[in-house]
Amino acid sequence: MTQLHGKKALVTGAAQGIGRAAAIRLAQAGAQVIATDVNDEKLAELTNTPNILTARLDVLSQTDIDVLVANHGTIDVLFNCAGIVHNGTLLECSESDLDFAYQLNVRSQYQLIKAVLPGMLAQQDGSIINMASVASSIKGVPNRFAYSVTKAAVIGLTKSVAADYITQGIRCNAICPGTVDSPSLQDRLRAQGDYQAARAAFVGRQPMGRIGTPEEVAELVLYLAGATFTSGHTHTIDGGWTA
Repeated sequence: MTQLHGKKALVTGAAQGIGRAAAIRLAQAGAQVIATDVNDEKLAELTNTPNILTARLDVLSQTDIDVLVANHGTIDVLFNCAGIVHNGTLLECSESDLDFAYQLNVRSQYQLIKAVLPGMLAQQDGSIINMASVASSIKGVPNRFAYSVTKAAVIGLTKSVAADYITQGIRCNAICPGTVDSPSLQDRLRAQGDYQAARAAFVGRQPMGRIGTPEEVAELVLYLAGATFTSGHTHTIDGGWTA
């Protein structure tokens, strides 16, 4: 079992969903976790969890990122989980929609990696885990234009960082989930108007006949946090959707 005692992990988007489950799982494995989000209310629910320190972080703010890293020092594991799912086709996506998806899904990951990488390089060790998706360069998914474009960019970002720093002890991998139950998914299902029909459609495209759980993805985060011989890969976890 992966043990992370003595390691410091930074998780973005940790207030709910996959980010929250990952923060808890990393802490259970012994890591000192800095769980961050802009949702103060939900983030506060983690306050008394062993090995977890909560901190408000707007991943769109370079200043916020710089202050956080300066306050906490060298980060051993970075999980870039914060992001947004935009619903719609190219014709339904405005330039501002695409710009925001890029800022949150891609540029924030670039900024965070750039902030923690010097510390990782100084110790010649570090694991960077980026949240991508099967809706990317892996698979075309209807009504996910901005999301797929930006998640494909995350895969490119991941492979580039891995290639540049693989000889210096840095591993960089991307997680590509299929449909995973989360507050974000629940909001999207309700927005369809017919919740039950929308949920049935999502379940129907999963060969396993069910939607994944945040805890299942968190196990993959834990594995990659401690994996020392894998870098530059997209790790698909989608219930067989892309099999």
